[in-house]
Amino acid sequence: MSREYRGRKIVLYPSYIDSTFSRGEGRRIPSALAVPSPSIEEIYNAAVKLGLNPVVENDKAYPGKWWVKGRVVVDKKYSKTTLLRKIAIEIKENRARKH
Repeated sequence: MSREYRGRKIVLYPSYIDSTFSRGEGRRIPSALAVPSPSIEEIYNAAVKLGLNPVVENDKAYPGKWWVKGRVVVDKKYSKTTLLRKIAIEIKENRARKH
């Protein structure tokens, strides 16, 4: 993580909340809370709704999946795990509204 973000920002990769990934592949929350194949746009929209001032960085990649580009950097208003859970819940709610 860049030094400019240290302590004030949290970096979110789609792998962190992807239910199709195992914990070993990078998922950080329980599979029951995770969402299948979240997009950068979905994470960004959920972060906006939570008031986290998100910034998309399309040129960055999760080290375990280096060929998949994109991450979202948000303000640190909660712990990382709490934030990931809130983002995943928001994405699930957004997907439910669309159907």
